[in-house]
Amino acid sequence: MPAYKIRISLDAVTQRSWSAFGTIPTDEGGAASPLEFLWDDGNVNFISHSRDEITFTDEGLAICELLNRHDTHTQTLMPMDCDGFVVVAPAEVDFSKPEHFEAIRAFVLPHHSVVHLRRGTWHWGPYPVSAQSIRLFNIQGTGYTKDNGIAWLGRDHDTHIEVGL
Repeated sequence: MPAYKIRISLDAVTQRSWSAFGTIPTDEGGAASPLEFLWDDGNVNFISHSRDEITFTDEGLAICELLNRHDTHTQTLMPMDCDGFVVVAPAEVDFSKPEHFEAIRAFVLPHHSVVHLRRGTWHWGPYPVSAQSIRLFNIQGTGYTKDNGIAWLGRDHDTHIEVGL
């Protein structure tokens, strides 16, 4: 049993609510979403995640045990076939202080919505809200496996983030 459980619910993704994590490209000329690939390895592909990758509490809350980050590139994601959700934290936190855990947020990503993560933004997912799996349009560096920082929230910080779907 983790020492600390933090329950968060899904917020709507808007320019304002997402601003600590990146930008939301829009047709209306919203905030700039510059692509950055320090290793000159930008790539476009499709990825997927399934509910089988998630541990759930008996109450049906998704447990976020870790967050990933990429310091050499931005990442842009769009759910293609269903609504998704993502858990994020600002790039500047390192989880060495309690307030860093309070900066963790979760967002619903409606089908065909687009989010752009700044370099270093911590993230988990996107995962499907209710479908079995989610297919995502993805723009990121091909070297992400060599640039994948992991914050093990449960293992190293005895903290589980529980996400209400």
